[in-house]
Amino acid sequence: QVQLAESGGGSVQAGGSLRLSCAASGRTFSRDSMGWFRQAPGKEREFIATIRWSDGSTRYADFVKGRFTISRDNAKNTVYLQMNSLKPEDTALYYCASTPKRFGELPSTGYDFWGQGTQVTVSS
Repeated sequence: QVQLAESGGGSVQAGGSLRLSCAASGRTFSRDSMGWFRQAPGKEREFIATIRWSDGSTRYADFVKGRFTISRDNAKNTVYLQMNSLKPEDTALYYCASTPKRFGELPSTGYDFWGQGTQVTVSS
């Protein structure tokens, strides 16, 4: 059974940084794409970034380019989201997800497995 476990969330002031981790287990993920999403209260879940396990290719939503970086550690089966220059509007519950089907800026419906989420709160 696939399990995704996020960690690293917390409370920071605007301009600060956090690194989120997503530990994956349950099967081989070498053909998967891993994505990060976030959902703020009253808003839809939105795509942030994705990475392909096999070659490290990445895609980002426009609103995080230059501030967030997605990466992976194959040996640890872990995907990271380094978030810099955080803004109050980045406050949300952050999720990681995986799919073996395709790679790209997929909507949330394009992913098969999800973690429970980790809260990020940015104060001004």
